[in-house]
Amino acid sequence: MVEVPKARELDGGAQPSKRRTAGNATVDAIKDYILEHRLHPGDPLPTEAVLQEILGVSRSSVREALRTLQSLDIVSIQHGRGMSVGGLSFSPMIEAVLFRARLNAKDDLSTLREVVEVRMALDLSLTDELISAYRGSSQPKLRQHVENMRECVAAGEGFAPCDEAFHSDLLAVTSNHMMQQLGMAFWRIHTAAVPAAGLPQARDISDTVNAHDAIIDALVAGDPAAYREAVVEHYRPLRRLLEVAAD
Repeated sequence: MVEVPKARELDGGAQPSKRRTAGNATVDAIKDYILEHRLHPGDPLPTEAVLQEILGVSRSSVREALRTLQSLDIVSIQHGRGMSVGGLSFSPMIEAVLFRARLNAKDDLSTLREVVEVRMALDLSLTDELISAYRGSSQPKLRQHVENMRECVAAGEGFAPCDEAFHSDLLAVTSNHMMQQLGMAFWRIHTAAVPAAGLPQARDISDTVNAHDAIIDALVAGDPAAYREAVVEHYRPLRRLLEVAAD
């Protein structure tokens, strides 16, 4: 049985600050339950009534804690299917950073610039692993994503879905699943934050598309210097746009 320190004393008719403390204790207790039972994403959780009995707290405290954990993607609640351990994704972080980017979008665009720098740093940090995986291959799937981007640009359309597919497939070879998720999380923040900041599409957006091809060329050739240069070129149009916007 998982114990909640002072949960009984703080539950019920306590002062607001104490109720918050009780809620936090219940959140921690449910997380402890998941850890102690070695549960993983998708594994079922007990019902609210069972959790209430196990933890020795009120149903309202359990529900409040579950709402908090659901917002963090630690718990998944599906009507008709019960509760399970959530996907433990980066969704909460994405929402927080994206809100921060929108908050200062009208001021200095500092968060968006930082997001771009983080994306570039992540890409560069994978240089050796990506070259090891791609050296000597042909990569028709990645090439097709780039061709799809070119067609979108030629038609005056956005190419976010093609770009997402490219970066998702590019990172799929890495053994570091955290890096995969983090890379795509910052891709989503970047893609949502640019239009939210009111920035127009860069005039030299074709340079970004061409940089995707250069990335593939460098990886297939096993050339780390060329890969790093291509990554920098990939972000150059947006970085120039941000510099102009800051003036």
